[in-house]
Amino acid sequence: MTSGITTFTLIHVLLSLIGIFAGFVVAGGLVAGKRLDGWTGVFLVTTVATSVTGFGFPFVTFLPSHAVAIISLVVLPIAIIARYVKHLSGGWRRIYVVGAVLALYLNVFVLIAQLFLRLPALMAAAPTQKEPPFLLTQLIVLALFVWLGWAAVKGFPAEAGARAPAEVAA
Repeated sequence: MTSGITTFTLIHVLLSLIGIFAGFVVAGGLVAGKRLDGWTGVFLVTTVATSVTGFGFPFVTFLPSHAVAIISLVVLPIAIIARYVKHLSGGWRRIYVVGAVLALYLNVFVLIAQLFLRLPALMAAAPTQKEPPFLLTQLIVLALFVWLGWAAVKGFPAEAGARAPAEVAA
């Protein structure tokens, strides 16, 4: 059983890290006014998979990570609809951008929480995750993501969808 949970954990962590990396690439594309379709697919699939697999771990109580995953699983389908069903038309463009950046932020939020639970130096600095180092770190990351979201909305205007496919492919 232990090797099963170890393998499951490895898969979950890899999905999460791939999703975070792809999410930053996608967010950079949005800021630059590019769709980056291939990266977007990787980001959305791995981010959904990360949230879903998070419920596969044994637990006895509802954890903050479960709340974050539920929020992510509400946000992600809306972003997916905006991107693939509504094709970024009208207000759906902004909904997609905000949803994508929010989903990325939620993954990074959990990553930071996990780092504070697992790395000895961070565990010593904030053993209960209620101490100032943890709270300050999460506040700074939130501020950076608010800025990133603003830059992505500004950088990915409605005109970006009118470009030729060769300009937005990647």
